Amino acid sequence: MKEEIEETVRASRALAAAGLTDMVWGHAAVRDANNDGVWMKASGWGFEEISPERVLLVSRKGQVLHGEGKRHIEYPIHTEIMARRPDAGCVVHTHAPALSAFASLDVPLLPLSHDGVVFSDPQVPRFTDTGALIATAELGAALADTLGDAPACLLPKHGAVTAGPDAATAVMYAVLLERACRTQLMAMAAGELKVWSDAEEAAFKRDQIWNPTQRDAGWHYLNRLSERTFQ
Repeated sequence: MKEEIEETVRASRALAAAGLTDMVWGHAAVRDANNDGVWMKASGWGFEEISPERVLLVSRKGQVLHGEGKRHIEYPIHTEIMARRPDAGCVVHTHAPALSAFASLDVPLLPLSHDGVVFSDPQVPRFTDTGALIATAELGAALADTLGDAPACLLPKHGAVTAGPDAATAVMYAVLLERACRTQLMAMAAGELKVWSDAEEAAFKRDQIWNPTQRDAGWHYLNRLSERTFQ
């Protein structure tokens, strides 16, 4: 139990250090080792404010099984994705500005940069059933179906979710998605897009640049940054 709580704290603070905050909204959740639910921050707190005392264990039915505080209404994002994805140990939901803006565009996310190769082939899916809160198990299940086995899913009019085997991967996917979207938005604002990696190069770069060792290096950097920033 202690390990999952600490992982939730690290994930939350790493997202804050990366600038993926939206005041008190957005959340990261870690799968409970006994599959009793997910560990996630209590509602009403920002990513950078999370400590072990502000982490809850929430069941698939929305019951708070451990901890004090109110749960987030969008807990079904995490419980339903993890129910569909046994490989997912952590799910992140964020409203970061660049990915939120890009989600509204009916254009593919291209591998313009190192960051973009993670989401280009297959193309990052978009969940279009609703732009409102994912507040029911039915919507959570529909989102999980749209996400499928992808690392991320854009939610037009809302934000995005990412999923990975651990907090390091899910958090880094969220960071890379935000950066990839920002890069493409800047390029599109400057003119016509003309140069990006082809499928072969993108596949090579995914293994060369974003292998587990490199993802972990980014994760550890964000943890060090959060320790310096949020004393």
